[in-house]
Amino acid sequence: MSRRSVSVPLLAALTVAVLAAAVLAVAPHRPALAPAAALTTLDLSAANRRAPISGLYDWSKAGYRGGANLPGAAETNPDPACQITPAELASQYTVTPNDGADDSAGLQAAIDAIRTGCSPSASYTKLSLITLPAGTLNVSRQLGVDADHLIIRGAGSGTGGTKIVFRPDANTRYDALTADGSDWDEDGSGYGSAAGGWIWPGRGLFRVQSRAVHTGYASEYAAAPANRKDLFEGTVNVHWKAGLKLRGKTGDTGFAARQGDTVVHLATSGSLSAFTVGGLVNVRAANSLNFYAQQDVTPADGTLQNIHMRQQIFTITAVDATNRTITVDKPLEYDVPVTSTSDGSAAINGAVYDSKAAPLVDPVLGVGFENFAMTQDMPGLNAADAVHNYGNMSPADEMHGIVFKWAANSWVRGISATMTGSHPIVSEEAYRLQIVGNSFDGSWNKGKGGNGYFRGSRVWDSLYAGNVSRNLRHFTFQWSASGNVVIGNDFDSDVNLHGGWERNNLIELNTVTVPYEHRSGSCTANCGEEGGGGPDASTWFPIWWGAGKKAVKWSGSSGPRNVFFNNTMTKQLTAGAAYTPYYADRQRIYQFGWNGTGWQHLDSGGMPIPDWASREQLDYTGGHGVDATRTDPGPSLFLKSLTGAPSPSMPASPSASASPGASPSTSPSASPSPSPSAPSTCLTVRTVKTSSWSTGYGMDVFIKNNCATATTTWRVEFDLPTGTTVSSSWSSTRTSSAQHHTFVNVAYNGDIAPGQEESFGFNAAGTGNPYNLTAR
Repeated sequence: MSRRSVSVPLLAALTVAVLAAAVLAVAPHRPALAPAAALTTLDLSAANRRAPISGLYDWSKAGYRGGANLPGAAETNPDPACQITPAELASQYTVTPNDGADDSAGLQAAIDAIRTGCSPSASYTKLSLITLPAGTLNVSRQLGVDADHLIIRGAGSGTGGTKIVFRPDANTRYDALTADGSDWDEDGSGYGSAAGGWIWPGRGLFRVQSRAVHTGYASEYAAAPANRKDLFEGTVNVHWKAGLKLRGKTGDTGFAARQGDTVVHLATSGSLSAFTVGGLVNVRAANSLNFYAQQDVTPADGTLQNIHMRQQIFTITAVDATNRTITVDKPLEYDVPVTSTSDGSAAINGAVYDSKAAPLVDPVLGVGFENFAMTQDMPGLNAADAVHNYGNMSPADEMHGIVFKWAANSWVRGISATMTGSHPIVSEEAYRLQIVGNSFDGSWNKGKGGNGYFRGSRVWDSLYAGNVSRNLRHFTFQWSASGNVVIGNDFDSDVNLHGGWERNNLIELNTVTVPYEHRSGSCTANCGEEGGGGPDASTWFPIWWGAGKKAVKWSGSSGPRNVFFNNTMTKQLTAGAAYTPYYADRQRIYQFGWNGTGWQHLDSGGMPIPDWASREQLDYTGGHGVDATRTDPGPSLFLKSLTGAPSPSMPASPSASASPGASPSTSPSASPSPSPSAPSTCLTVRTVKTSSWSTGYGMDVFIKNNCATATTTWRVEFDLPTGTTVSSSWSSTRTSSAQHHTFVNVAYNGDIAPGQEESFGFNAAGTGNPYNLTAR
């Protein structure tokens, strides 16, 4: 029987109804909201990270400062002037908890005092600290956090801790809505030469961004009303002011750099003063008709845009003023044409658009938020009405929790965000963030305009670990997001590759449990779907992928090599039904947008799909845009061990280039010591605990074929101690008798080629581990 050794996500040959009957019978409903499904105790240190795996991207430097531990007490500035205590907040800044007064001015003044008095001499080992008091603080306007090397720390995010209640005032709420009143209208929110979109992704409770105004906008800033001044803040960093045009390479004059290069050729004129070694630069490649055609997009598919869909923040390692080049710290992941036509394309909409190298003139560095709760209070609205309501309940109040823009080496940990106005966490041009151990639950606006996400846009080399997300629209990467790691999170919404050439992201060890009601059609007002139209009839699956013809409406196709590995993903296909496993082979490396050597659009029957909706269950492996030819024996492609101790099963892989063009090859492997099988067979079995909580755990069981010939069936048996039982299982048929449990293969995972593995999984009620494991 010729069968790819791939457990396909959901079998394309089956209808949904047949699939439900065939698969749901062996995948009983798992507890969707098990409280400890997020892995909150992972050792994320550099010492516990795997060396680059041959043929895959190098994720070893994701997160804060390229893999450094988050700061502790030793990294705090001992100078009392740079540590503002709760008592000092009360006495010097009139910030007093539980008094009902507006604390906005006092909190902003405290941040400003750190910025002027401490940040100039601060560092990553000399961090300032503002300690918030226990109790409730009230905020009515966005707080600008532009003080480098600052921790804002609360007294805890639970009962007895710090709670910040955001009630946006008239100058913070959006006073310009779309004609139908459904969404914030950026086009109607401008002033003078400034467009409302300059404050994209929108206002929030905290905004980690420079407030410096470019001299060219100084007079307009001075004249602007209070609710428009923020349009001009941060304009020292905008690419049309700070960026330089580019010039062609010798012998390749249409391109300033090619994929894999580290040297970028700058134009022959313009100041280089903002380009400094150790500084940050955003290398931005102009869209072109050829680039759009690569995504299966033509002008007939929508309005093509002169924008920089391909971009990335790098650290500058060298500046050659004589030859007018800069060298960056890692290879480029895309070609950089000099202009939108220098690759041989005709002009888009008749205009030539320049690629740019845009230095971050005033990035905000080293800001951390820790240990407090935040919420946006909306009198007259009921949070219960927002559950599975993918519309905007109050479009004028689409405020975020924490916004990172032109920010780097910053973090969020121990935060509880409940019912924010839109995104609890959002980035837009951010680098090496670490978002870890937080809880996000609900948003007042999850509809038209793209609201209510846990959102990573234009974010690079960042780490999202151990977070719990509930009642949001999506977890998203979009707009060229690259090199990020998403590990050990617990989501009840989809992992959404939203479009805009996001690429090279690793999504592993997450629990993604998506109910049927998680769909664009679940909406009461101000609805939207992916692509700007109305709700469609589909239901969001654990993965969403931006097809070119669909995603061109707002950004463009999802990019190459977004990797899914060892996730527990399930989808409820109909209301009230059990949950179906999705991309269930936990050792298979699923590389989306990849054909083994380069980018490939997902296709069906050789034709690129026009939309992911209603095509979520097609099999894209085997040459249709998802490369699933590789496996890995370990539980993580990012970490050596899930317990903090190095695992003997995790080989040190040889170093590899981060180039997306590297040819994949199966990395060397040595499985953990398997439990012995019955002597009469050559099947062995091993287990990997994928999650645990106070009353149980989740476990995957892997069956390896050590025989010379393929097997077509398998059977695994084990015992559990008294007090522990199997509460649910998937990818197998289970029978139980007292403490003895037997699992046999189902139709799609019985075949195991020599040397290969298949797997199933189960949840246990109780903490006892299996023993007497046998496979035959």
